[in-house]
Amino acid sequence: MKNLWRSIGPAMVVAAVVLGPGSILTSSKVGAGFGGMGVPVVIAAAIMMIGMVALAARIGVSYQGSTCDELASRLGRPLAIVVGLILFLVVALFQSSNNLAMVAGLSPLIEMMNGGKAVGTNGQILLLLFNAVLIGVLYLMRELYRSVEKLMKFLIGVMVVAFLFNFLVVYLTPRSFEFTAPKDTGDLFALIGLIGTTFSVGGAFYQSYLVKEKGWGISDAKRGLFDTVVSISVLGLVTVVILLTSMRVFHGRPDQPELTSVDQVARQLEPLFGSWATVIFSVGIVAAAFSSFLVNAMIGGTVMSDSLGKGSRLGKGWPIHLTSVALLTGMGVAMLSLTQSGSTVTLITFAQALTVVGNPALGATLLYLGTRPELVGARRIPRWILALASVGFLISCVVAVRTAMAVWDKIQG
Repeated sequence: MKNLWRSIGPAMVVAAVVLGPGSILTSSKVGAGFGGMGVPVVIAAAIMMIGMVALAARIGVSYQGSTCDELASRLGRPLAIVVGLILFLVVALFQSSNNLAMVAGLSPLIEMMNGGKAVGTNGQILLLLFNAVLIGVLYLMRELYRSVEKLMKFLIGVMVVAFLFNFLVVYLTPRSFEFTAPKDTGDLFALIGLIGTTFSVGGAFYQSYLVKEKGWGISDAKRGLFDTVVSISVLGLVTVVILLTSMRVFHGRPDQPELTSVDQVARQLEPLFGSWATVIFSVGIVAAAFSSFLVNAMIGGTVMSDSLGKGSRLGKGWPIHLTSVALLTGMGVAMLSLTQSGSTVTLITFAQALTVVGNPALGATLLYLGTRPELVGARRIPRWILALASVGFLISCVVAVRTAMAVWDKIQG
């Protein structure tokens, strides 16, 4: 059992990044709007994520160099920089949704302390302080990867227990209303955002770097596969539990709210926590932020540094500097969004949906490196992994096109 526990690590870090506060709010909105229709979407996205993460892990242990360095040596440094920039922008969008979700999560608590007054500029001050603390931790923490892995394992474990317990209570509590067919099937961007939060090719891409930080080689390929299947399955399980909980509490309710605020989303915890539901949910959002903020920014900073040929090891100069830039970029986008009209939950799901646009380029990069002729013998990547990742790549192309069309329609409208 101890050896199995040690085999879990890199992919759990990826899962913790993907399962951020934006993911919790997005899956809640899908459960309320689409009901059980969202479950097969999560399962399919999780299966595709397993294939892409497994592919990235095998690339990481099969090549001597880092992913973008290997790409640059074959297709040139400019193309590697383009890939790094795409991932950096995806991270910035994902990071902005995490920032918005954290402010939304803490808003009810701040309003309680301010006597019901709106958060206002306090939200922006909160973001400045939170990101400043993370940047400080980034520069001061020693053995960065090991510390992050331990923290992610702990936080994911706590979230699994909490959500499962609440799920059981919600389904054992009789419904207080009679089901009525919703007038609207739900927000399309919420459904696309759910795909983006579960099937994160950017997160999968980073797995090729994490296995190197773990010190794994080709002899650890089976451990990497075990790590991938367990960690991403946990990600899918938690997402489904949140979705089904929201469905049970909100879907088909005559007075169904649009879930435009955290107060409304937090009502799914009322069967267990009663009047404390909003407080508990807000604390959960902050915990999810800690599990996602720093490592998500590390993805953008590390890969961008690697694409520039400046190194890819955590704790080194360029990766740390560019991770700080990723943190500040996500914070800046979030602050700009806070000045715009519209619900916070809608802005979060919109940002989550946009993250899928860059997935095809990242998926194509992984498939290219995973099918090179020099990968022979033990380094050869199993066909089933390539097949599953290929399906994921094709679907990511379709979703990216559909997202772009939906964004264009929204802009035109």
